[in-house]
Amino acid sequence: MKTQKGLTFIELMVVLVIVAVLASVAIPSYRDSVRKTNRRAAQAVMMDIAGRERQWFVANRAFADHTELGFTLPPEVAGKYTYTITVAAVPPPGFTINFTAVGPQAVDGDLSLNSAGVKSPAAKW
Repeated sequence: MKTQKGLTFIELMVVLVIVAVLASVAIPSYRDSVRKTNRRAAQAVMMDIAGRERQWFVANRAFADHTELGFTLPPEVAGKYTYTITVAAVPPPGFTINFTAVGPQAVDGDLSLNSAGVKSPAAKW
């Protein structure tokens, strides 16, 4: 009696189907996880900028826009978001930090934080 070596075509096709099913579940889940991780990194940077704004206010009696603040986004956030700081000069003074998602992160949407601590969209914070 001859012993069989290797795999039959049917066995190979069954393995390929199993791998395809696993990949169809794992890849979208992985992408969603990466998007959430990028969002959390951006939120941490936004909180850092808000802290710097408050320090600037104590020293200068006014909030700074993004050019005055001189802050550059860290590399892990820079390719996924751009940011602007809008300063409200009317009493009481305030600021709004807006992060605009770019590239693959654009699916996740934009983020915003103001001087009163209001975060939007609230569901993503």
